[in-house]
Amino acid sequence: MKPRDRLRIAMQKSGRLTEPAQELLARCGLKFRQSRDKLFCFGEGEPVDLLLVRDDDIPGLIAEGVCDLGIVGRNVLREFQLSNPATGSGLAELRPLGFGSCRLSIALPQDEPYDSPQQLHGQRIATSYPGLLGDWLRSHNVDAKVVYLAGSVEIAPRLGTADAICDLVSSGATLVANQLREAAVIVESEAVLAGHSVLPSDERGEIAELLLRRLDGVIQVRDSRLILMQASRDALPAITRLLPGLPIPTLTQVDGAPDQVVLQALCAGSVSWRQLEDMKRAGARDMLVLPVEKMLA
Repeated sequence: MKPRDRLRIAMQKSGRLTEPAQELLARCGLKFRQSRDKLFCFGEGEPVDLLLVRDDDIPGLIAEGVCDLGIVGRNVLREFQLSNPATGSGLAELRPLGFGSCRLSIALPQDEPYDSPQQLHGQRIATSYPGLLGDWLRSHNVDAKVVYLAGSVEIAPRLGTADAICDLVSSGATLVANQLREAAVIVESEAVLAGHSVLPSDERGEIAELLLRRLDGVIQVRDSRLILMQASRDALPAITRLLPGLPIPTLTQVDGAPDQVVLQALCAGSVSWRQLEDMKRAGARDMLVLPVEKMLA
């Protein structure tokens, strides 16, 4: 294969991960020009390109060296690693990305009780994830038959082809519609950045490290807020205890008023009106809450 000097990322062409993945890359400063067939996006400004494919194909493309990184569900990555030990052993989850949350779960008919994995002995379990299901069954010493289905797993019990299912669950509405209920969670999943456990030693490795730093900066502050306020030095201990997440604030003395300071703090998560009102009662004034777009340590 001809060496490449540009980093190539595989991501889902269409689906629930597509839009948030594109937004994340945009916040990392990446811009792309899409090809006519809408399968390839050429990076403008940075030597990073996108390949738009089916999510199930992403781990294989990374393993084969066609792509260097991929944005894919943790469930898809782990399934590939378990089902393809020879090629999947070199792949790793480089970063959790914080969107696309779901879980791979065992589900049973609503009227069937569930106490422990052992009651699945001898059962037929339909799934699109035989590797993950088989690994979970072995870890619990359960001897059950894995019935592989490429799709429409939830209707297997009604068709009589399985006694239970193992499928992705988000809201649970699909299970309820098919008279099923969630019994056990196998994998908590979300979108992850996947790649080789060892980054390329050429220019692509340097570009990947740059991208990882930008991702860390975006993810770290994605739900953060910057709080600015003025207060007297005497009120600082009480105010600091009320800051969401208990960050270490930065203080700047107000010119001409040695007992007055401007306080700046980066707080994880949202800041409620009640929290602001509590800090005001503790002595804060002129408070501002600002969103944070980027941070580079």
